Amino acid sequence: MSKQVVILAAGMGTRLARPLPKPLTELRDGRSIMKQQFDNLETAFGSEFRAMIVVGFKLEAIIERFPAATFVYNEFYDQTNTSKSLLKALRASGDGGVLWLNGDVVFHPEVLTRVTPLIEANQSFVAVNTSKVSDEEVKYTLANDGFIDELSKQVVDALGEAVGINFVGAADKAALIKRLEEVADNDYFERGIELAIELDSLKFKPVDISDLYAVEIDFDEDLQRANELF
Repeated sequence: MSKQVVILAAGMGTRLARPLPKPLTELRDGRSIMKQQFDNLETAFGSEFRAMIVVGFKLEAIIERFPAATFVYNEFYDQTNTSKSLLKALRASGDGGVLWLNGDVVFHPEVLTRVTPLIEANQSFVAVNTSKVSDEEVKYTLANDGFIDELSKQVVDALGEAVGINFVGAADKAALIKRLEEVADNDYFERGIELAIELDSLKFKPVDISDLYAVEIDFDEDLQRANELF
């Protein structure tokens, strides 16, 4: 069965301050961030995936470069955060689980190979990096059973960072949709996950990819670091 993949690419990327959507930012090898993501998806899954991109800011530029994808439009891209972009994508998805990527993540191709068994088992997960904990990043803690407990930028005594590569299993998707509907427009999608964990007892497994690279590009220094890694 073909894997469902969502790329969140609606935002304006104001911190990086580029004229085009941030996922189209060029890397040192000439590829855009999003082209690197598609290449990694093809390496891991071959032709066995279907990509849906959530667009907003300067959407024509993304649609023109990735015509084989399907698209969901977040018309409130300048007023809402990733919670509402993911909500639109999950509502538009077919039956089964959904893998989603933040559209600004540069990552090692092996990351997707590592998480494939969990996708095939329909186990919801959050890919994490335990080697560093930065104030500006989404951080996490674990419950006693080893699954994700807290997941936000405000987490205290965090164990590591979420890297922006996540999966919701088929059985968990309806609950996550419900909680994403409830969160504020300016919330990140991680708030929806937190609520689903707290109120619906969803189990999101942390997948440690610390030995690989995964960099979310928010600032020029992030882009420089990503270019040094791959």
